[in-house]
Amino acid sequence: MEEQIVYEDNHLLVINKKVGQLVQGDKTGDESLLELIKNFIKKRDGKPGNVFLGLVHRIDRPTSGLVIYAKTSKALSRLTQMVKNREIKKTYWAVVTKEMIPQSQRLTHFLKKNEKNNKAIVFPKATDGAKEAILTYHVIKNLDNYLLLEIDLETGRHHQIRAQLSKIGVPIKGDLKYGAARSNPDGGINLHARKLEFIHPVTKEKVEITAPIPQNDAVWKACEE
Repeated sequence: MEEQIVYEDNHLLVINKKVGQLVQGDKTGDESLLELIKNFIKKRDGKPGNVFLGLVHRIDRPTSGLVIYAKTSKALSRLTQMVKNREIKKTYWAVVTKEMIPQSQRLTHFLKKNEKNNKAIVFPKATDGAKEAILTYHVIKNLDNYLLLEIDLETGRHHQIRAQLSKIGVPIKGDLKYGAARSNPDGGINLHARKLEFIHPVTKEKVEITAPIPQNDAVWKACEE
């Protein structure tokens, strides 16, 4: 657990989540990062009682990268409000199908969640029940068979990056749900929550955190070369 902690102070803790890890418990009953971290802190700090830990935001199970947890209720309420106000800047890296797309583009769509298959339906214009989804991507590396995109997220919708990139014809590597040709061996997708920038909810200092990319994936490694 310790090697996954990329930032920690008295108020918050930021984890570099691995592919397949759950950020919090769900109907699968699999152990979540929330429980793992609580148990880790309890043991490490020798805490006799319950450990307070609150999840500030989520990333999908097949995705890797940065997740913020709050260690105090004050930090949790302030960070949750910051997420709502879009005061936490989130940057992602995505490895996508190699197609002819603009080098840089701002995408605006409207997404509606289909509860039956847990998938986002993408609409080009405002539609009943659909929420506006905005992101900007830049192509930052040209690989033999893929493109590496850096994505700045303006809204935080369900499966937003996965759905919007699929809509423009460049599904994320391994993402069968949104049109990838084949799955990844680990069942994950090549989408990584790379960077977080925000003003600390208590100290008011600027915090910038970058997560190393997964080291057990040849395509991710090629992105660093």
